[in-house]
Amino acid sequence: MDAKPLLLFSRGGDDPEFRYACGFSVEQGLYARFGGDDDLLVVSALELDRARAEGRAATVADRADLGWQDGRDLLGSWAEIGARVLTDRGAAGARTSAFVPAGLAESLREAGVDLELDRALFVGERRRKSATEIEWISRAQAAAEAACRVVIADLGSARSDPEGWLVLDGRPLTSERLLARCQAVLQEHGCASSETIIAGSPECAMPHFRGAGPIRAGRPVIIDVFPRHLASGYHGDLTRTVVPGAPAAEVASLHAACVAALDAGIGLLQPGADGRDVHRAVCAALVDHGYGTTTAGLQGPPDGPRMIHSTGHGVGLEVHEAPSLRDVAYPLEVGDAVTVEPGLYEAGLGGVRVEDLLVVTAGGCRNLTTLPRSLDPADYR
Repeated sequence: MDAKPLLLFSRGGDDPEFRYACGFSVEQGLYARFGGDDDLLVVSALELDRARAEGRAATVADRADLGWQDGRDLLGSWAEIGARVLTDRGAAGARTSAFVPAGLAESLREAGVDLELDRALFVGERRRKSATEIEWISRAQAAAEAACRVVIADLGSARSDPEGWLVLDGRPLTSERLLARCQAVLQEHGCASSETIIAGSPECAMPHFRGAGPIRAGRPVIIDVFPRHLASGYHGDLTRTVVPGAPAAEVASLHAACVAALDAGIGLLQPGADGRDVHRAVCAALVDHGYGTTTAGLQGPPDGPRMIHSTGHGVGLEVHEAPSLRDVAYPLEVGDAVTVEPGLYEAGLGGVRVEDLLVVTAGGCRNLTTLPRSLDPADYR
């Protein structure tokens, strides 16, 4: 048994720590684990049946049975229930997430709870994905691929108007139209994504620009889809860059460099490999192709397109979680689900990014991404 019980409060319907702990996602709730299979999930009457059906807790309780009174201070009321649950088990203190709201932590301490903020809560456990977790991630990734193919098909079917803007079915082809198409496909696959990126040029030189307005022909379009599988809460993540029309030689060169860098990074993924080495291998490949990065010692040319972000990140209940593939030491473990996503960007030109999602295995890694890596929309049919 841990030195202190675990006490968690849901921070919203997609709280990753709460869901990981008890298998249940809820807007408001309390979860307490006292060791082994001795745990308790507390929710409102509204969520009681769903908590029993979906959650993993041995005991599910109605908060009204623990003294909840509507109309009182929300944080204070949850703190009182938390303190009561601990007192009933003879515990004076508890561990909780470092992300607990400050007001709730203060209320718990005022109620006499010796509260410890666990900054490493579930970090290691969540990295070591089980076969079931990998299957859920794979489903989200398959949804992302299906959505990406539909978006790319629309880009490939569009035609340029006299001013160089894409037109499809007699109407301007905009990022908004493509985002709506993407969302519809994701929903068909039981997924959703509120921050999908479908960005034309030159705005896609800003890596996290979501996209807006009409899309130009003959210029790169970055499509970055990272959906959440609604039934499980796990994510996928992929990026492709395509050019509707004939790409400029410079854009083709950028894309070739990113694909080479992607392969260089993937080639190093194995248990015990350092995320820093993966990142630096990606940067070195870009520099070898004549481009720059912002990584010390691998800056490359002072001008021109460059990579201005890390190489990758973990994916799971959060789309960005441990481990990190950047210029810091971070040894990889079996079960890590990580992205490798080299990109090159230049203001006025636009950008190129190519991203795969992989799982570290005992023998190296397994790529969960099956899409082609082509600039030509026709290659995705």
